[in-house]
Amino acid sequence: MINDSNPEATVENMAEDNSTILKKLFFFSVVMFGFSYAMVPMYEKICEVTGIRQPVANLEAVAKETRAVDMTREISIEFDANIHSAALQFRPLQSSIKTHPGEYTEIIYEVRNNANVAITGQAIPSYSPRNLEKYLKKIECFCFTKQVIEPGEIKQMPVKFAIDPQFPADINTVTMSYTLFVVESDS
Repeated sequence: MINDSNPEATVENMAEDNSTILKKLFFFSVVMFGFSYAMVPMYEKICEVTGIRQPVANLEAVAKETRAVDMTREISIEFDANIHSAALQFRPLQSSIKTHPGEYTEIIYEVRNNANVAITGQAIPSYSPRNLEKYLKKIECFCFTKQVIEPGEIKQMPVKFAIDPQFPADINTVTMSYTLFVVESDS
């Protein structure tokens, strides 16, 4: 309630309230900036802990680690692609393959930019069964980096991997799915 008997006190109270609100807004702006700045390292740490998007620094060590191919077993791998943009088409060139545990395999995904502007995308993998990432040894994947797709460009992107021979023997079919998100576009 505004008291008209002392206008100077009212103006002083309003100035004090505005100052308090301004300080709170500044504080929350700094906190939100800090949080957004910290999101990238937090995301990288989550990916490191869960094994998602884990680039392989020493390819020779990984190759030696999974060289023992288990020829007695065969795993069927199904590939899936999802997209969150009408401007792009995204698909694996093969919908499924059969491979032996420990055997290096390469599959190609293809993306087509139907827009008139360049689009930068980032693929996020998901696997089924849930614990597959523990046994999946990727040595190359387009999901490790952002992909720039020029207008009208058709880009083929490889995924090179092996499934560890220690993969549970009672599972014969797995699914590798990639969802391509648009990070930015020139529009």
